[in-house]
Amino acid sequence: MNIKKAIIPAGGLGTRFLPLSKVVSKELLPLVDEPMIAHIVREVIESGINDISFVVPPNKKDTADYYKKNTALENSLKKNNKKELLSILEKISKETENVSFSSIIQPMPKGDGDAVLKAEKHIGNEPFAVAFCDDVFESKKPALAQLKKIFETSQNPVIGLKKVTQDKVAFYGTAKVEKIAHRLYKIKDIIEKPKPDEAPSDLVFCGRYIFTPEIFKYIGMTKPNEKGETILAESLKLMLGDGKMIYGYELEGEWLECGKKIDWLKSNFYLCLRHPKYGPILKEYLKKTKIK
Repeated sequence: MNIKKAIIPAGGLGTRFLPLSKVVSKELLPLVDEPMIAHIVREVIESGINDISFVVPPNKKDTADYYKKNTALENSLKKNNKKELLSILEKISKETENVSFSSIIQPMPKGDGDAVLKAEKHIGNEPFAVAFCDDVFESKKPALAQLKKIFETSQNPVIGLKKVTQDKVAFYGTAKVEKIAHRLYKIKDIIEKPKPDEAPSDLVFCGRYIFTPEIFKYIGMTKPNEKGETILAESLKLMLGDGKMIYGYELEGEWLECGKKIDWLKSNFYLCLRHPKYGPILKEYLKKTKIK
C-alpha cells in the first residue's frame, strides 16, 4: 500500500502564542521568510504525497488560503513590473501544482486524537501520514519519507522518534522500545510525560506518523481525559494492548520544535542563521552589534 494522503492538524487555539495568535493562526507564524505551514507542506510533497488535508476549526480559512491563487495580487505585481516578487508567488504555485488541498472541520479543539479522527471519511480505507505543525525537520531526506520507507516494508504503523536528554522526557510521550535494527524499534509501551527517573527510554514522539485506517477504530475506543480531549498516545496504547505491531523510527536530521513561543523563537533563530541569503548578513550584524 502506498501513502497518498496526509493530514496536518491545525485546529488548536494557539493560546501559547498570544497575543500573536489573536490575529494570526499559529501555523502561519514565520520561520525565516515563509510561514511555518510551508515547511510542513513542503516536507509532505517531497515525501511523494499529493493529497493534503488541514484539520481546522470552523470559519478558519487563512491556512488553506495561503495555497490559493491570488489573481488580484499577481495582476498588481505584473502591472508594476515586480518580477522578483511575482516569482515568489509563482514558486509556491509550481511547488503545489499537482497537490490537492482540502480543509476538514474540527468544531472544538478536543485533542490530537480527535483531530485525526475527523479525517476518517476523507482517508477511507487507505494508509496515511500525519504531520503536526509544531514540529519542523531539517534533514536531507524528508522525515515522512523516512517513515514511508519503513512502512513500505512492514505495512504496520510507524511513529517518528527523537532522542532527548533525561531532563526533557517529562515533556513528551516516551516510548518503551525493543531495538530491531539501526534506528528501528518495536514499540512495546508508551508513557505520557514520565518522571525523568521513570522514563523507559530517551526516545520521544516528535509529531510524525504513518497510520493504517485501523487507528480510527482505536481512537473511537479511547476515553477522553479530564479536559475532554482524546489523546492519540492513548489510542496507540490500546492498539499495543491488543497485540498490534507498531514500529518506531529514530528520524535523521534536526528536530526544530515550534509548540511553545520560546521553542519557535529558537527554531526561527536557527533557520535564519543557516539561511543562504540572510544567514551571512545576520551573522555579520551580530558581530557588529556585539550581542552576547
